[in-house]
Amino acid sequence: MSSDPNVTDGTRARRSGDAQAAQRDRRQSRGQRIIDHLKREWQLYAMLLPTILWLVIFLYKPMYGLQIAFKDYSIFRGVAGSQWIGFEHFETLFNNDQFLRALRNTIIMSAYGLLFGFPVPILLALMFNEVLNQTFKKTAQTIVYLPHFISSVIIAGIVMTAFSPSAGIVNTVLGWFGADPIYFLTKPEWFRPIFIGTGIWQEAGFQSIVYLAAIAGVSPTLYESAVVDGASRWQMMWKITVPSILPTIIIMLIIRIGNILEISFEMIILLYQPATYETADVVNTFIYRQGLQGGQYDFAAAAGLFNAVIAFALVMTANTISRRYSHTSLW
Repeated sequence: MSSDPNVTDGTRARRSGDAQAAQRDRRQSRGQRIIDHLKREWQLYAMLLPTILWLVIFLYKPMYGLQIAFKDYSIFRGVAGSQWIGFEHFETLFNNDQFLRALRNTIIMSAYGLLFGFPVPILLALMFNEVLNQTFKKTAQTIVYLPHFISSVIIAGIVMTAFSPSAGIVNTVLGWFGADPIYFLTKPEWFRPIFIGTGIWQEAGFQSIVYLAAIAGVSPTLYESAVVDGASRWQMMWKITVPSILPTIIIMLIIRIGNILEISFEMIILLYQPATYETADVVNTFIYRQGLQGGQYDFAAAAGLFNAVIAFALVMTANTISRRYSHTSLW
């Protein structure tokens, strides 16, 4: 091997040039593959384009306005012209008794909804899977799916009528046992049970579709093997069906935890009143009153941003824990 430095430098330069040329060829080839893929599948991307535009216009573009949470916002000066004030709105927020009450109510109602509402769709799906009479099964599924498609205004009207102290079916039944009428919707202690029960009744049937789809993907050979081994239907449900849909349950739980601060805004607005603010007021209704009714858009934006950050942190935490201990996660 020659020790001439000129030869060595020339070799290095040649190798460097070859490497750069190879890298350019790879980039060109990757770019060409992308272009060829777009030409071949352009119909699919054309169908996807409206969704992408919707996301950009209605979800990503409005993020520009989040900066008013850190400004003394004025509708006359606009977002860009308003003065920066840093974290002043957040300091005011955490010293606001109404916000702290709304945050506490949100967490309590979400926890109750998770505890009592999350298992119901799973149990419904398991029960539907065990029904052998197809006519009865389809009829029952239609009945439990139906409330999801009814407007929240109508659902609220049904609830107010059912719990009416004068003509409501609940007070009528209580009257048969000699009890005095109860003004349920004006009692703070009754708001949470009524709200959570209404949410379960309205959404549990529709949410069970996800678990029914997961059950449909379980291999029939597992059940056939269990029958040969003499397993009962109860044993097959708990030893085969539930473990098979467990990844789906975990994914849905992670999503539910991420939405723990997102209480049904419309239903609470329709059902609550000043007498029940003590237990009914949540973060979203607080933002509505401060932002739209009170005109404090910057203060309401700070509350909304806090809500979004907490939801993001909850999703990340739940996903990390799930990936570490169950090897199932969203990403």
